[in-house]
Amino acid sequence: MLDEVSCDSCSNRVLVEKYSPEHTSIQWIDPDSSACRVFAQQRDCADGSPGKVQRTCSMLRATIDRLADAGTIPISSRSYPTPGRIH
Repeated sequence: MLDEVSCDSCSNRVLVEKYSPEHTSIQWIDPDSSACRVFAQQRDCADGSPGKVQRTCSMLRATIDRLADAGTIPISSRSYPTPGRIH
């Protein structure tokens, strides 16, 4: 189940599901570089070289970690891979 989270820094909203303390799934509601100041700044400063733009936001990560530590974002009970076969 995805939980809606608003970043403490920019109030951008994302959908989040935690599978473990280390594994987090994030779905952006709005395009990342137009909604997130950190991504927009990285995009504006990048010179086009591979590896110059990091695809994470430390401010959003801190928000998610804080909410997970407080128990607001629970660890998902879903297990992967889902049993079954691909035909």
